[in-house]
Amino acid sequence: MNRPMVPENKKKPFQLIVIIGLIVFVVLIVLSGKILGAVGQWLVLDEKPARSDVVLVLNTGAGWYPRIMEAAALYQKGFAKKVVINGNRKTDTLRQLEGMGFERCCPWHEDGVRVLELLGVPREAVIPISAEDAYDTVTEAKAVGRVLIEAGVSSIIVTTSKYHTRRSNHIWKHTYPDRFQVRTVAAHNDPFSPHGWWKEGRQIRWVMAEYGAWVYYYWKRLGKVRK
Repeated sequence: MNRPMVPENKKKPFQLIVIIGLIVFVVLIVLSGKILGAVGQWLVLDEKPARSDVVLVLNTGAGWYPRIMEAAALYQKGFAKKVVINGNRKTDTLRQLEGMGFERCCPWHEDGVRVLELLGVPREAVIPISAEDAYDTVTEAKAVGRVLIEAGVSSIIVTTSKYHTRRSNHIWKHTYPDRFQVRTVAAHNDPFSPHGWWKEGRQIRWVMAEYGAWVYYYWKRLGKVRK
């Protein structure tokens, strides 16, 4: 049995719709990559380093080793004579264990000091700051900043993960608007890829968490203003 023939004039509109659909699909793919790339790139603020009193390695968040490697590189290039590390975070549970007699096998800062020594930073050039109650970038800035002010520090190079640079720069400058000269340098060994972050699960988590942290930061600020 012969199938009914589709008139030629009816085929053309259908073919045109298919072609337009394919073009739109391709354009969306291209634009989505550019949009997602812009989303990742906005998080990154990699400033040109300048001679400063100290290089500060931020502790909170992921990717600590690339950060400390970047600090060592900045020290070796002569941008600062001291490297500041911080840590020794404590939770209520850890304090409870310490009350029961738990003791660390070595000082909290020893690993950081040894890594820096390996990378050419002498032990005496490292300033460890205990920030037991710091749990995010804001509380870290407050705890570490107080110690740096007491030490007479006026200029800082902050090094942190690429995706964390813009927010940390904003927080330090907002917390100490007239006290520190702050430059922020991204850890160049950090694996974050601004133009391909959506292709890897851990980087997706980093981006989502970072934008969530921006929202939380402004939500807290707005709450304080309303009070």
